[in-house]
Amino acid sequence: MAIPWLLALKVIPWADVIEATPALVKGARKLFKRSQDEAAEIAEQPSPPPQSLPEALERLQKMEIELGGLSRQQAESAALLQSLAEQNARLVEAVEMLRLRSRLLLYGFAGLAALAAALLAWALLR
Repeated sequence: MAIPWLLALKVIPWADVIEATPALVKGARKLFKRSQDEAAEIAEQPSPPPQSLPEALERLQKMEIELGGLSRQQAESAALLQSLAEQNARLVEAVEMLRLRSRLLLYGFAGLAALAAALLAWALLR
């Protein structure tokens, strides 16, 4: 059972995985910290209803700015998810290649075992 794992370790493009890891970790930490900060900020600021039109306009402008920030955050999250999906696809391809190689090795081993059995039978009957 250890042989497929060893093959998996050889087939996976570790250089690509290692190269992409710091950027993914940094992006995930940044995203997590920002979402926690924004959630804490929203929770701390219960806002009373606006009393005047200028106050309502100011509040609307703040909400538009926050919405723009959320849109940027969503775009960054989508980019991070896309990067993770691409990395996952590469790993799935590597696992599929391992599966095919292990099947080929199994067939080769079965063929060699059959050949060895035939040679042994031929040697004993001779």
